[in-house]
Amino acid sequence: MKGFVVMDTIEQNLKYFIGKHEDVYRAYENYGKLVHTEGGPLDEKTRWLIKVAISAAGQHHYSLRTHIIKAIKSGCSREEIEHALMLVAPTAGFPTSMEGILILRQEMGETSPSRKH
Repeated sequence: MKGFVVMDTIEQNLKYFIGKHEDVYRAYENYGKLVHTEGGPLDEKTRWLIKVAISAAGQHHYSLRTHIIKAIKSGCSREEIEHALMLVAPTAGFPTSMEGILILRQEMGETSPSRKH
């Protein structure tokens, strides 16, 4: 189970961090909201597609799952998200792109979650 990230562990770690460094976390959270909503001319869907691609390229699986869900809520289609994930391949590698597509398929209920992450 090496490398398997349990959501509870991530959430517990976040609670720990907020408890120890609340001001830092709040400033970071505020920055994230400001740059997302007021940082420039990109529309909501485009911003989430970029975040999907960045999360996939960085192999941040927890963030990728979160960004896929938020992209769908912002109106992105499954096909648009998959296209964003395909665009990851030339820069971050084909296996990284394929892993992102697998996570998309898991979030869409097309396949069972893997125990490797």
